[in-house]
Amino acid sequence: MHTSRQPHTPGHTNRIHRTNRWLARRRHALLSSALRGAAYATGAGIVGLGFWWIQQHP
Repeated sequence: MHTSRQPHTPGHTNRIHRTNRWLARRRHALLSSALRGAAYATGAGIVGLGFWWIQQHP
């Protein structure tokens, strides 16, 4: 059976390990930033809708 996957080299596996460890250490910061971004986007959207509504209803 032919497979298109190439065998994992030690350098490739090491890079994946390092990336996973980096993500694990920074997961809290990443999630916090994502939540903050979502809150800012929601607030900006509400403000934008408010101004649009004011313009439509003089």
